[in-house]
Amino acid sequence: MQRVNVREARQQISRLLDAVVAGEEIVIMRRGKPTARLIPASEIKKGKIRFPDRSALRAKVPPAKVPAAKLIREMRDERG
Repeated sequence: MQRVNVREARQQISRLLDAVVAGEEIVIMRRGKPTARLIPASEIKKGKIRFPDRSALRAKVPPAKVPAAKLIREMRDERG
């Protein structure tokens, strides 16, 4: 896995895409933290990328007592 900063990624996108096509994974860093991953499109089609199951987390969150629309209206009214 190759790590590059945003500036390097902009300057060398063609080379990075060639590496991705060859099967390599590229991580783009911003301020030293991973921001994006370049992976071959074939991995997406295979279903290797999956979103984590959040059903347990959703079950723990209590239902809202006040509708979100009402909260937003109140916050907007406070700002004037």
